[in-house]
Amino acid sequence: MIQLRSVLNVADNSGARQIRVIQVHGGSWRRFGGVGDVVAASVIKADANGTLKKGEKIKAVIVRTKKEFVRPTGEHVRFDDNAAVILQARNNPEPVGTRVFGPVAREVKNAGFTKISNLAPEVL
Repeated sequence: MIQLRSVLNVADNSGARQIRVIQVHGGSWRRFGGVGDVVAASVIKADANGTLKKGEKIKAVIVRTKKEFVRPTGEHVRFDDNAAVILQARNNPEPVGTRVFGPVAREVKNAGFTKISNLAPEVL
């Protein structure tokens, strides 16, 4: 469960290392986001020579959460960290980076982010 002010690791090579969630998209009363949801965030740590700088506002899709979620088949899935992949724009599901690090949940592909799931080394 990702909410306002949650800190996420960045799972791509866009230049950002950590982001802080500003808003979970999907309605004014939406408090929490899960795997496959789009969030607005601010970069709080970035590489010196990356494309994104500290303080920039970006859109990102959540690809891993520590909080387990249940699939319709009854499987419980959880990861070791909270991570996101940075998007070019909310209505454009293309990632900024050219590589995705670590596993990605299958729900990301079902949410319409097939490019991210294709770049990932493993889809769980």
